[in-house]
Parts: sequence; structure tokens; C-alpha cells
Amino acid sequence: MLSLLTISNFALVDQLELELHKGMTAITGETGAGKSIMLDALGLTLGDRADLDVIRTGAERSDISATFSLDDNPEASAWLNEHDFPDAEGSCILRRVLTRDGRSRAYVNGQATTLAELKELGEMLIDIHSQHEHQSLLKQATHQRLLDAYGGTREAATTVARLAAELRGIQSRIDSLRQAAASGQAQRELLAFQVRELQELRLQAGEFSQLASEHQVLSHADAAQAALQAVLDICADNDEWNVEGGLRRATQLLGDIPFNTPLLEEARTLFDSALIQVEEAGSTLRRAGERIEQDPERLQAVDERLGQLHRMARKHRLEPDELHAHAEALAAQLADLDASDDRLDGLQQALDAARERYRKEAAALSKTRAKAAKALEKDVNAQLAHLGMAAARFSIALNSDSSRQGAGGYDSAEFLVSTNPGNPPKPLIRIASGGELSRISLAIQVVIAETSPIPTLVFDEVDVGIGGGTARAVGELLRRLGDRGQVLCVTHQPQVASQAHQHLLVSKQQAKQSTSTSLRQLDAEERITEVARMLGGDALSDKSLAHARELLG
Repeated sequence: MLSLLTISNFALVDQLELELHKGMTAITGETGAGKSIMLDALGLTLGDRADLDVIRTGAERSDISATFSLDDNPEASAWLNEHDFPDAEGSCILRRVLTRDGRSRAYVNGQATTLAELKELGEMLIDIHSQHEHQSLLKQATHQRLLDAYGGTREAATTVARLAAELRGIQSRIDSLRQAAASGQAQRELLAFQVRELQELRLQAGEFSQLASEHQVLSHADAAQAALQAVLDICADNDEWNVEGGLRRATQLLGDIPFNTPLLEEARTLFDSALIQVEEAGSTLRRAGERIEQDPERLQAVDERLGQLHRMARKHRLEPDELHAHAEALAAQLADLDASDDRLDGLQQALDAARERYRKEAAALSKTRAKAAKALEKDVNAQLAHLGMAAARFSIALNSDSSRQGAGGYDSAEFLVSTNPGNPPKPLIRIASGGELSRISLAIQVVIAETSPIPTLVFDEVDVGIGGGTARAVGELLRRLGDRGQVLCVTHQPQVASQAHQHLLVSKQQAKQSTSTSLRQLDAEERITEVARMLGGDALSDKSLAHARELLG
């Protein structure tokens, strides 16, 4: 239930804080006073798109918040928990802020949110019916949605729509695989040839780098051996002069000096270290030489293998060390193509299973809709009689076709009306009278609203085009809805306003530099005056006041 609405700098409203209660609340006022401003502001808190023109002239931002009690709304409470919004002690506060720089911010219980989430939550809190729904009722696509709302089959209809989307997705994948298989035979043959050719090479990971290193050693073995021997000769193996012998002689000569100084000691230490390094270097070179072998046969084999790899790499326009990974990638592509038949079989099985689930859900939904259509016909016809159209007959053409696999299930619903006895029922769009269409629309909206789990219902000028006893009947219908929850009704009809539990008056104040709109709750005497104004215009008379008292009971 909507308990509090706060509006700041919105359209003609400067500041407004309005407490609302259960029951039916009528909102009235003179033409042009701005009766729908409150509902427009409320719409913003429910996720409507914003226009910066709604920011009050002279203000930098507009701020609207709506507080809802969740005592009788477990669905909205569950939604808040699922989306991790903070608890507000049994309430839900929706807030919208618009600024002159074009920004729009939305909040739920003080936490920033998106317009999509705001709209999703708002649909659980309030249901708005307006005179514009007359136009949507002329569209057949609306009829099945309203039937599902009345029959409580929205969830089942959503399931059927989801299954229909699943069917389309699986069928699309099947079609894509079949198309690929039909157009990809040449690609498959080329891949198969390339994979066979690469497999015949028996490629190993890192093989090219290893062979290139080995080839470098084998092809320079003679030169390497000669260089090693020359270095060994320099270090120790030269009979005439070598580094090792020179170091030993230098160490001996330094040792022959009969005295010592720190610098001489440092020099002796460095020579000793150098001698050790040279001896170790020589030992290492001898071991290296032992491992360098001349192997012409192995060199020829490595040459041939490297040639094969280079030729294949040029053919595939790759570097030789990329061949192994390329071969694995081509093999994987070929495996994917070869496995397409298996995937097709799996997808076909999934499609058959999805079709069976769709069939069961759509058949059950169709059966429930048929029952709901009969009940809706009965309830709407009862309301039409109450609204002065006892001769009219409302019916629903529910065309079912089990071959359909669309989002709407097997059914296609259309609302029909016969306004005169003996005339065949016709689509709503063919009803000539705007007044008749208004009453039919109202009857449908009221019946559907009675089954709605949403605690707050708003009716914005749905009584346009009616008057007299019919208007009083409309008021009685709205009051009955208010007895079970909360109804807000913007109306021009005194017969409707007189049925309300509470009455709000919208008025406009004009000054030299500004215009503003205010809204306040009327007491008993003020209600009499306002209803009398609605009955007879601005010039109040004893007769209009008496009539107002009579209407208000």
C-alpha cells in the first residue's frame, strides 16, 4: 500500500507531502489544476522515463519519493531480499532524483538502483489503469495478457514463452550445424589432407629448436675441437709458454722477495686465485672437448629433418617452430567437423525433449485459459449490466491450435462484444460509440483488478464519457475495490468522487511571477462544497449543495 508520497520541485508543485490510506481515495479539481501531476510524479518513482521539463522553473533538481507498506505484499518483500536491498522495517521507499544537467538517479531504500529494477519492483507495488488503456484494448495482442492476468496464469504463460524461446534456440543451432555441414564439405576435405600430411611428419613439441641447436654443434665440431685445443695450449699444454706456467713463475718470484707489505700480499693472493681459475678452466675445456663428437651421419639426418620442417612451414606460411601447435589446431577443427553429426543427434534429442515439455505446459495453459475465459465473460457481462449495458454481451474467442509453438502457447485470444441483442459479436475496434468503449474498458479493468494481487490500484480518468447513474455505478465499483485494498482515482464525476473513503483536492495558485499546484485532503464540509462544484460549476447553489449532501449520504 502507498502510505506516503513526497514531491519537491516537480512541474507546478513546489513542496508536497501527502499521507495516503487504505480504501478509495478520490482526486478532483478544476480543469487545468494538475490532477494528474501526482500520478506523473508517482510514475517516475516506478521507473517511467523522465523529461527534464518536469523540473520546476527556477529549481536545479526535482526529488520524488514514494513509501509503500509491505505488510500485505510478500512478493515485493521477497524481491528486495533476492536483490540485496536493505531492509526498511516493513516498508519500501522508492526515490527518483532529476537534475538540470540531465542526470537521473534512482534509489530503493536508499541504495542506488537501475530504472529496470525500479520498474520491475514497481509492478509488484502498484497497478495503474488509465483512459489510454481504451486504446490498448483495441489491440488483440493485449487481450491474452489481460486474460492471463485475470486467470492467474501469468507464471504459466511465462514458462511457455521461455520454453518457446528454448525451442527456437535449439532449432537455430541445428539449422546452423546443418548449413555448416552442407557448405563445409570442401573445407573438411582440405583439413583432412592437411592433418594427414602433418601427422606423417610425426611432429614433437619443441622439436625444431632442439634440432637447430644440435645441428649447430654437429656442423661446427671440427672448428670447436681446434679452438678448444688452442685454448688448452695457451692455458697449460704449451711446452714453451703457457698461462698456467707463467702464473706459477710469477708466484715463485713474488715468494722470493725477502720482505712483505700489504700490497705484495694482495698481489700474491690474486695470482693464487688466478692460477686456480685457469686450472679449473682447463679441466672444464677438456670435458667439453670429450663431448663434442664428429658424427657425419647424424648431421645428415638432422639436415634432412630440418629441411622437411622448413618446407612444411613455408607451405603453411608459418615459422618452423609453430608447426606442432598448428597441427594440433587443425586436428581439433577436423574433430569438431567430424563430431557435428554427433552434436546434431544430441541437439535433436534436446529438441524433442523441449517440444514435449512445451506440449505439456502449453496444453495445460490452454485448458486453464479456456476456464478463465468463461469466468471472465461472466464477470464482465455482470459489470456491463451494472454500468447500464445490460443488452451488451462480452465474449472471448479463444482460438487454439496445437501446431503452434509460439510464445503465447497454443492460444490466440480476442475480446468480442455485441452491443445489441441479435447482433453477432464483433471485435472491440469495430464498436462505434466511444462511450460504450469506455464502459466496456472500465468493466474489464475492474474485473481484472479484483483478481490482482497488487495492493494499490490507480484509476486515472477511466470514467470519461459516462455520467448520471452509470457514473454512480462506476463509483460503487471502485469503492468495492477500495474495501479490499487501496484505490486512487482521478475523476471528473461527482457520482464517483462521492463514493470515496477519502477525498483529495488539487488546486492551482497563480502569483505575478509563478504558478503552483497544491493538493490537500478535504474534511466533511469541504467535500460537500467540492462535490457541489463538480455538480453545478463554480456558482454554488442551495440545490447543488443539497444534491452533494445526498450523494455523500
